[in-house]
Amino acid sequence: MSVNPSVPSYLECAKPNPAANRAPWFKNTAPTYAGIFLWFVFWSLAVKTGTPGGMLSAGVGVALGSVLVAALLCHFGFYYLPARFGQKTGLPLYIVGSSTYGATGGFLLPGFLMGLLQFGWLAVNTWGSAMAMNQMFGFGKVGLSVVMVLWGAAAVVAALKGIQYVAKFSTYLPLIPAAILIALVAKTAGGLGSFDPAALAAATPAPATGAAASPLSAFGVFAFALTYIVGFFATAGAAGVDFGTGSRNKNDVAMGGLFGVALAIFLTIGAAILITAGYYGGVDGKAALASGAVELNPMVLMGAIFKSDTVAKWLAFALAITAFPSACFCSLIAANSIKTTLPKVNPWISCGIGCAVAIALAISGVAGKAIAVFAFVGASFGPICGAITMEYILSKGRWSGPRAAFNPAGWVSWAIGFVIGVQPNFAAQCGFSIPAAPVVAFIVGAAVYALLSKMQTPVLRYPQADQQSAD
Repeated sequence: MSVNPSVPSYLECAKPNPAANRAPWFKNTAPTYAGIFLWFVFWSLAVKTGTPGGMLSAGVGVALGSVLVAALLCHFGFYYLPARFGQKTGLPLYIVGSSTYGATGGFLLPGFLMGLLQFGWLAVNTWGSAMAMNQMFGFGKVGLSVVMVLWGAAAVVAALKGIQYVAKFSTYLPLIPAAILIALVAKTAGGLGSFDPAALAAATPAPATGAAASPLSAFGVFAFALTYIVGFFATAGAAGVDFGTGSRNKNDVAMGGLFGVALAIFLTIGAAILITAGYYGGVDGKAALASGAVELNPMVLMGAIFKSDTVAKWLAFALAITAFPSACFCSLIAANSIKTTLPKVNPWISCGIGCAVAIALAISGVAGKAIAVFAFVGASFGPICGAITMEYILSKGRWSGPRAAFNPAGWVSWAIGFVIGVQPNFAAQCGFSIPAAPVVAFIVGAAVYALLSKMQTPVLRYPQADQQSAD
């Protein structure tokens, strides 16, 4: 029988992660986050924007500077304070989030939403991995669909049954994309001094349909970097609460984020920028520009850089294999979220439905529009990160405990932030587009939560809230 009828059973059963189970930042937070950013879909599409010259249209310096700002924003804005909540309480996101969205509302935000969006990540992973393997095997349309079905299904099965085996080798697999990036930078570094962003933009072929796009200005590059990087990181930023539960103290939280988030983002996307610029500054790249054969994806350029299609195919296959643990882990997060919010539903059924949707998105090619996916994720979780961050500030760093029912301050801040975050998807109807929408959604979510802070539902009696660290 419940000892506190006001608190749902999922909150009563939560136990803080004990100090004995925590570890230094370089053993958990930093390597885990770094592995996320080494995922080839993240860095391989970073330079592409759908405009002439992509992120390099205003030069290497502007591109790198934009990435640096986005990387620091991910650490200080989206990760750090939520992670501090996790470190102080030892409690995971779906528990800590109950102070922002209410004991009842916390089931849906961030709990259930986190699970749904992880199936979106599974779709992107499935699509990207299948396309990478296709470079080696040339499956054809039917074969490619079969690979996507098998890949997505295997990831969900592993998440529900065998994730502990995947975790054993996933620690070392990120070394493969890291080594490939280093090799590509080394091969192309000689051309950096001769790179001409105007020549790259001018050589980009006009689109098959519609009016030709213009190169991005320096501000456009900056806005794209924020949209792409923050959109990708938004759910991982909220999951900083979970990462924080494994941190021993404030220093572990800070160092884990600085190295695992900020530095990892800057180095991986920075490497992609240098690879593409270096290639088009070299002899072979200039010849490609003269012929109009412009490709901004460093992964697609591997054959030209190594002057061997065979080497490129093997490297693409290796990158695909290294992505499987990521598919398993996002499936695990989805499974845990859905099992928590729908405890009476067989997880094989609920996760099976999510898996089917993810595979359908991959086969249809919708998941291949990664930039649009990242923007939607940022719109969904940007205001969540903003509200949790503001909750930390308003409570002066001490988690209050769950609030009753649906907390209006959290829900209204999320709704307004989400609408702003997805606005660019309707730019044609609106006649304008909000730049860096995931960041604006974060700011609006935080601001609205602060404005409505006097409209919060009562804090429930919750002994676990009294056990948090004062550090």
